[in-house]
Amino acid sequence: MEKLKALIKKFCTKEIIFYAIFGIFTTIVNIGTFSLLTYVFHINENVANAAGIILAVLFAYVTNKDLVFHSGAITFKEKLIEFGKFILGRAFTMVVEYVSCFLLFTYCPIPEIISKCIVTVFVIILNFFISKFFAFRKKK
Repeated sequence: MEKLKALIKKFCTKEIIFYAIFGIFTTIVNIGTFSLLTYVFHINENVANAAGIILAVLFAYVTNKDLVFHSGAITFKEKLIEFGKFILGRAFTMVVEYVSCFLLFTYCPIPEIISKCIVTVFVIILNFFISKFFAFRKKK
């Protein structure tokens, strides 16, 4: 029981909890934007999907920068580099997600939705580490 408590204490940090909370909000921004544009404004679903993704990534950047990882970027140049790293990291994990899903859908006898969920969990964890150690890395 003590080992379980220590494990929970190690992984349930304020940073991880905030990352999870704002990840849920990011998903709501993505799906909410898509739904609003598609069902209320009758915009093409591909355009609505792109808008949802863009707004969600921007929302994730702002919340991760300010509320999760507490960015130390001060100058415009530092902020621009940090934003570029964040976008680069998200582009990388998008490719990882696409390729992983393609491989699982094509070569594994696992239902597609289960494959998608497994890959999504992996991508969320990967995004956390990319944000923490690449995009929002603290200066020494």
